[in-house]
Amino acid sequence: MPVRILIWHGYLLGGTGSNVYTRSLARAWSKAGHDVVVLCQEPHPDRYDVGGARVVRPRLDGPLPVFVLDRYEDAQAQLLAQVTLADRARFVEQNAAAVRAEGPADLLVTNHVLLGGPVGAASGLPYVVKAHGSELEFSMRGDAGLCAWARETLAPAQAVLAGSEHVVGVLDELVGPDPARVHVVPPGVDVVRFRPQPRAAALASLLSECARDAANPPGSHDERRPDEGNAERLASFFTGDRRTVLYVGKLSAEKGVSLLVEALRQVDARAVVVGFGPARAELEAAAGPDVLFTGPLEHRHLEHLWPLADVSVTPSVFPEAFGMVAAEAAACASPPLVARHSGLAEVAAGLEQEYPPHLRHLASFERGNTDDLAARLTELLALSADEWQQVSSAARRAAERLWSWEHVAQRILAIAQR
Repeated sequence: MPVRILIWHGYLLGGTGSNVYTRSLARAWSKAGHDVVVLCQEPHPDRYDVGGARVVRPRLDGPLPVFVLDRYEDAQAQLLAQVTLADRARFVEQNAAAVRAEGPADLLVTNHVLLGGPVGAASGLPYVVKAHGSELEFSMRGDAGLCAWARETLAPAQAVLAGSEHVVGVLDELVGPDPARVHVVPPGVDVVRFRPQPRAAALASLLSECARDAANPPGSHDERRPDEGNAERLASFFTGDRRTVLYVGKLSAEKGVSLLVEALRQVDARAVVVGFGPARAELEAAAGPDVLFTGPLEHRHLEHLWPLADVSVTPSVFPEAFGMVAAEAAACASPPLVARHSGLAEVAAGLEQEYPPHLRHLASFERGNTDDLAARLTELLALSADEWQQVSSAARRAAERLWSWEHVAQRILAIAQR
């Protein structure tokens, strides 16, 4: 039976994992026939596919509380721990008022323990809170006041959703919610959009999408947009049949990209590095000529780039709530190789359930260990065509079985309706 669902998200609809999570969940519920409204700060909702969901932007008179400082087109970002109590209260009330204006609803899902918990509690509606992990590690850890606020505002929630057992453990450590109301629901993947493709077709589609990109010249370069000339550079880069390694994510120290750059010196392969961030210049300077940096790419590019990658690496050294890019790579049948810790370890475990027993060790490597990463990469890239196909097909099966958005959306609705 169709229901009315409100999704509150304090940020945008593109870029980071929680943004993708929000728009993907809205799309899945909308396509299932539900009446969905997304409340967020996205200034260009028309750029994103949210199915038939309606997007509402709550008014803000003060700073936008964030966990990691970043630039926003028309919002004043400020680290949550530095936002004054008065500004926090105003932010919560303005967003809660916007939620109330869209009620009543059968389900309200709020993103991030903070500030999703406070907004849900202030809305007066029954609510479910989705913990994403970034708020826990970057803002709440070490801040007793924020943890107490989260504890107070999670208490009335119908349920708390965590993307992995790792996040459950961090929640318990920092907040201590009632374990009976905490549910593990991994993030999802669009397994229809992200799928295996023949190499020639994937490359042609990738180059076509790159050719559509707006100009981004060096003199006025925007780090949040694809580099100019990617179509020509990628066409040249993919000449021949040399093995290809792919990284997709932020270019910052906690993502461990420097480990990959170092490991590639020991591996006979070319690599594509997709993303933006403060470490880009340093990483490019350290990388050899066989590593191509593209700037950030959108899903319209990535759905064609992942099928071209023989291995997709997620080398994060900082705890991750999940590993969305690894799951999306798996859906495209590009075998993921992830650092074995936090939520990434659960992605590895899901892959290992499908991998042939003698190849299960190739799903992960020891966190921070460049030599182990290089060794696993070398072994993966040296697999026979038949063995690589076994791993590739197994990765796709894991994505379909564990991480489809339809499966995720149904689970969350079932939890909320108990």
